[in-house]
Amino acid sequence: MCVRILVVEDEVIVGMDIKNSLKKLGYKVIGVVPTGEQAIEKAKTESPDLILMDIMLQGSIDGIQAAEEITKHLNLPIVFLTAHTDKNTLQRAKDIYPFGYIVKPFQEKDLYTTLEIALARCKAETEIRKALAKEKELSELKSRFVSMVSHEFRTPMSTILFSSDLLKMYQDQWTIEKKTTHINRIQTSIKRMIEMLDNVLLIGQVESQNMRIENSPLDLKSFCQELIEDIQVADRYQHPILLDLQEACNFVEVDSKILRYILENLLSNAVKYSPENSEVYLGVRCQDCQICLQVKDAGIGIPLSDRQRLFESFYRATNVGTITGTGLGLAIVKRSVELYGGQIEVQSELGEGTSFTVVLPLS
Repeated sequence: MCVRILVVEDEVIVGMDIKNSLKKLGYKVIGVVPTGEQAIEKAKTESPDLILMDIMLQGSIDGIQAAEEITKHLNLPIVFLTAHTDKNTLQRAKDIYPFGYIVKPFQEKDLYTTLEIALARCKAETEIRKALAKEKELSELKSRFVSMVSHEFRTPMSTILFSSDLLKMYQDQWTIEKKTTHINRIQTSIKRMIEMLDNVLLIGQVESQNMRIENSPLDLKSFCQELIEDIQVADRYQHPILLDLQEACNFVEVDSKILRYILENLLSNAVKYSPENSEVYLGVRCQDCQICLQVKDAGIGIPLSDRQRLFESFYRATNVGTITGTGLGLAIVKRSVELYGGQIEVQSELGEGTSFTVVLPLS
């Protein structure tokens, strides 16, 4: 790919000479401008790979001031080009950490060497920044995972420990019913921990691209009705879930496993974050070789500040309070939709509810 260079030079003849030299060396010159103001504007609109900047320019600002303004907003390598080598000018140039400094007059080989070193340095610094950003992201992910484990595993593990201790102490005194109650508590807690671990493994599978789409004919109406029943069995507040399924969607060819990941997590969240007895809506539409799924609730809503990070693993909105959760449900939904080549949108108002719309291609 040809390197795009912006030349900032107020002497027309010199500017054209530099442009010709750069073309001869294999670079693409996107423009030659005479002022610092024009350089700033051109840099913002064109985003060149490198700027060759004369220090002494026409206009109210010189090349160093222009370069300083550009580096505030853009990560662009700037090489200064000047006939002035006094200590003051050199120090001002050094203070903004340029990628090179060429003194006029110069040879083409000197120009080429300076530009290539500047480009290589810029590439290396960009890779370092990406690596640091990734490291920071992984560190945050690890921190959220540790926080999730410490919070979400503590309650079921405490329940198991407490109930098992009581069974051990009173096994000869308690009735069968009393023992059964604590055994059920232990089993429920174990299922909860298994579910959390399964979700962590599922995220890993999707992100490592180990999952494959396996479409097959599906009775979607029966599928949704069974899923709603499963959600309501686990819902202690018994939220009514309204199924609005278009007749054309009764039988479709989809991956039922991925569809379950998506709908199960969206519906579970809808009932979890909604007031007692409030209705949850599940709409299903089919048209233009697509299936559109919509889950709406009248719950607590999602703060605007949280929506950009809503689909990150182990991230939870700041207004969830004491409502338990792992921060994995929406991450699973997002990864599943992306795996399927679909799209997901969210609309939400604090205190008024949230609506998720998922569009998936049909085979």
